[in-house]
Amino acid sequence: MNSRLIKHPEYQYLDLLQEILEHGFRKVDRGTGDASYSVFGRQIRFNLSQGFPLLTTKKVYWKGVLHELYWFMSGQSNIKYLVDNNVHIWDDYPYKIYKSQILNPKSQSNPKSQIQKEMTKEEFVEKIRTDNVFAKKWGNLQRIYGEMWRKYPTRTKRTIDQLAWVIQEIKDDPNAHNLIVNSWNPEYLYTMALEKETSHFPICHNMYQVNIIDGKLSLQLYQRSADIFLGVPFNIASYALLTLILAKITGYEPGEFVHTFGDVHIYEMHLEQVKEQLNRKPKPFPKIKFNHYFKTIDEFRPEYVDLIEYDPYPPIKAQLSVSGGFIKKK
Repeated sequence: MNSRLIKHPEYQYLDLLQEILEHGFRKVDRGTGDASYSVFGRQIRFNLSQGFPLLTTKKVYWKGVLHELYWFMSGQSNIKYLVDNNVHIWDDYPYKIYKSQILNPKSQSNPKSQIQKEMTKEEFVEKIRTDNVFAKKWGNLQRIYGEMWRKYPTRTKRTIDQLAWVIQEIKDDPNAHNLIVNSWNPEYLYTMALEKETSHFPICHNMYQVNIIDGKLSLQLYQRSADIFLGVPFNIASYALLTLILAKITGYEPGEFVHTFGDVHIYEMHLEQVKEQLNRKPKPFPKIKFNHYFKTIDEFRPEYVDLIEYDPYPPIKAQLSVSGGFIKKK
């Protein structure tokens, strides 16, 4: 075993960055033209009794992690909640959809008679914040994680609350092997979807499974596509926190968060930032404390979580690649 892994679990992440730098295969996204370097099939894991895995070699936007997870857990799909809380990590995709539809004369959302000047992203986000009617129309990301977790669509009008089901199954049968929440529905994704029904957004962290072993609750995420520099630090913290929340609700000690990757990649535009991060030595992980009692998923609120003793290096800024999602068939 690499001796650095024994010293600090964050080296799992840093070693994966280094591996991709050295051995990643170059790919180009067909929608954006953005290049990335990929490896396939990797795994990292964190024992949650040894600290909360919020990366320390660069500051991770904790407020964004917390509100995004609550957005998912509460079944929401409109970015207005995030915008109202000054969290802007999801602005790009609704804005991308808006641009593609509002300037397209053939779009159902925009007959020729309604063609108008394109807003800047800043104007678009402000309109989401201040105009409820506009936000309802343009701020919604259909079949995004929250909707799929809590209101998974079926062939009838019935929807399935997968997350609530998992929690109840843990209580009814802690030996269960089937505690899965799935966000991947081919009917609404990529060129499998009809254009009028597509979710537009590329589902990346597409499935997780919960398991009880020796009185401890663990969670494994399968992430089919992972932007390791910008996205993965968020994903690690988000699903580790979800693990703690589920353990709290069901009365178990937290076990491990296991993060399994399909295609894990560094975008070419992030190479210099990655090299800067690799020059930093990890600091002790912080801790999580719940300051308020809650016994159901719907009682949980972001303000019930305290992050303690987080002392990271400064953030490293980088541009988001708005890659993936629906591509029109040629």
